[in-house]
Amino acid sequence: MNAYDKRRRAAPWHRRLHPPLVAGLTAVALIRPLCSVVGLSDALGKPATPLILTAAISLTWILVVGLGRAPEPVPTLVAAGLGYALAVLVLSGILSPVLTGRLQGPLAHPIAIVPLLAINALWGALCGVCAEGLRRRRGGRS
Repeated sequence: MNAYDKRRRAAPWHRRLHPPLVAGLTAVALIRPLCSVVGLSDALGKPATPLILTAAISLTWILVVGLGRAPEPVPTLVAAGLGYALAVLVLSGILSPVLTGRLQGPLAHPIAIVPLLAINALWGALCGVCAEGLRRRRGGRS
C-alpha cells in the first residue's frame, strides 16, 4: 500500500467516496424513470418492466462497484441510492407539471419524501453488501 492509499484509508468514509462514480451510478438508475416518462414501461407492461429495470440497475451497481476499485462499496451505493432519490424528487417536481399540468410525486405529498430517501438508501445498502461480498469472493480488498 503506497502513502496515498494509507492517507485515503485514514480519511473518514464519506471523504473516500468517489463523486464521479456515485454520479454515474445515479445516472444509470435514472433509466427507470426515463422509461416511465417515455411510455416504455406502459408499452412493455407493468409491473414487469419496472421490476426488470430495477434488477438490471441493481446488477449493474453490484458489478461496477464489486469488480471496480471503489474504496467503500456500501457507502458508495448508499450515496448512489440517495442521489437517485434526490434526482427523482427534483425531476418529478420539474417534469410532472410540464407533462400532466399539475405537480405530482413526492413534492405533492411531502410525507412521501422520507420513505423515498429511506427505501433508496436501503436499496443502495443491499447492493453495497452484495458488491462487498463479490469483492471478497474475488479476493479483492475491502
